[in-house]
Amino acid sequence: MRRLLSYARPFRPALVACMLLLLLATAGDLSRPYILKVAIDSHINVSHAVPNAAAHAVPHTAVPTVAHTAAGLIHGEASAEQYHIHALIRLALLLLVITAAGFVLNYIQTYLLGITGQKIIFNMRRGLFSHIERLSVSFFDKNPVGRLVTRVTNDMEALNEMYTGVLIYLFKDILLLAGTMAAMAKLDTRLALVSFSVLPVIAVLTYFFRVKARDAYRRVRTRLARINAALAENLAGMKVIQAFNQEERKFGEFNEINRDYYRASMQELMVFSVFRPAIDLVFSLALCLLLWFGGGQVVRGRIQFGVLYAFINYMMQFFQPINDLAEKYNIMQSAMAAAERIFMLLDTKDTEYDREHDLGRRGAFRPRFAGEVEFKNVSFGYNDNEMVLRDVSFHVNPGETVAFVGATGAGKTSIMSLLMRFYEPQKGQILIDGVDIRNIARDVLRSQISVVMQDVFLFSGDVKGNIRLNDSWISDDEIEAAARYVHADGFIRRLKAGYNEPVTERGSTLSAGERQLLSFARAIVRDPAILVLDEATSTIDTETEVLIQDALRRLRSGRTTLVVAHRLSTIRDADKIIVLHKGRVREVGTHRELLAKRGLYYQLYLLQCGRNLPSGVENR
Repeated sequence: MRRLLSYARPFRPALVACMLLLLLATAGDLSRPYILKVAIDSHINVSHAVPNAAAHAVPHTAVPTVAHTAAGLIHGEASAEQYHIHALIRLALLLLVITAAGFVLNYIQTYLLGITGQKIIFNMRRGLFSHIERLSVSFFDKNPVGRLVTRVTNDMEALNEMYTGVLIYLFKDILLLAGTMAAMAKLDTRLALVSFSVLPVIAVLTYFFRVKARDAYRRVRTRLARINAALAENLAGMKVIQAFNQEERKFGEFNEINRDYYRASMQELMVFSVFRPAIDLVFSLALCLLLWFGGGQVVRGRIQFGVLYAFINYMMQFFQPINDLAEKYNIMQSAMAAAERIFMLLDTKDTEYDREHDLGRRGAFRPRFAGEVEFKNVSFGYNDNEMVLRDVSFHVNPGETVAFVGATGAGKTSIMSLLMRFYEPQKGQILIDGVDIRNIARDVLRSQISVVMQDVFLFSGDVKGNIRLNDSWISDDEIEAAARYVHADGFIRRLKAGYNEPVTERGSTLSAGERQLLSFARAIVRDPAILVLDEATSTIDTETEVLIQDALRRLRSGRTTLVVAHRLSTIRDADKIIVLHKGRVREVGTHRELLAKRGLYYQLYLLQCGRNLPSGVENR
């Protein structure tokens, strides 16, 4: 709770103002039953006595007559009635003013509290998303997308309800309960003690409700997170589900998860459905005790009827926040559970992220890399007990084009991921220009490297925005020049809105080849010192690949290029080819040298070009 309140600290003046407004509004609520009590006892339920008998008295020296006596009685009764009517009018106007003032005060504090709550949640959601962006890729390998979406949306909304619907109103409820008890004790101590006799019962009910509600709510939130995770997974893989006729099986899995959520919700509903009627029953019991004891006191003339009426009103005010306790406690439990998960996510630290030593910090001057890349005895595994790379060492000179080949699972993509610092190696060093990349700020490192992946991701927006990626320093002319370089300008011009053509989620309205061309333009427009191509031409048809290869030959000039490829025909002109097998470097050389060795590369080439290698191919 203390950590949650720390987010509200910058808005302390607004929250204090809300409390003061609620204090005034609560004072008005407490005054209404007392005003009604005064109206009943002092001006309604009274005999019509003259307020000032001396003003209308007959002089002692005069001889009283029947006429004088009748006139005095009539005049006295009329004056008393007029006095009480005027007093009731004044009390009614006072009650109206208090009610209207309460409306204004409540409106102002509700509006002010709503704005403050939204600002608090805005800052928290922004901070959470910023933290998620900085987490390493390995974190996202272990956490479903649906679960993270729940943290940023549902859990944040639960905190919003706590800030706007519980914290300040909890202050009001405490004031209302304390003020009501004080007013009841002030009016009549005996009636107050009778009314408070039900408090132990309320305490016991509240205790059991708190225990049961907490457990029930945790079950509900856990199963809701499972629903979100399953839903996100199924929606993302809907094409695969439909292509393999898995609709029924996936529906069955989702239905079981949904059924678990339903059962948990019903258990929670049972807890809440018992607590509210139980409190109503206690209220009825308290009211019966009040009528029994208080009514007897009124009949015996020991207390006035207005006091009993005020007590009934105060009793209703007393039980109002207790009746709302179920709803407020539900919100509080929701917020506590949400806060626990949010803070757990915020406390997930990427210990390597802030090691920004030698080449400046975020926003500092960024010298262009020369492009020298070296791996020294690097070992890496996504799990510590299962290594993907084992003692990998190689050296790339600035400006060289180096290709990585090997069977699926050999570790080619893992090398590129390590270079981008998506993951950290368990052993060894990765150097760029002689500097360990762990001593280079990630934003500095990635500003110098452009990567084109096999699975292209496009964001909702337009074509131009997907090339620029919100980097305002990239001009429209540079975007168009990059598109022409990779031969993407042709298909972009054919789109209805050209570079302003809307792009739907994941670029679903574009072909795989068109999406790949846009990813090339996105990479090249930043003029990187190091270019990484991870199966970048695997989804491009042969005709488009010829255009891409022509563009790449020009783009490789003056920059280091690392290529992961399955099609060996695309890497023949590489300066160096590194052959990986089961996580180890097995062969290094040019296309011609590796064919002459008749090793693993030779076997891969045979598999792709046919079993019989043409005569003299080693010299090509």
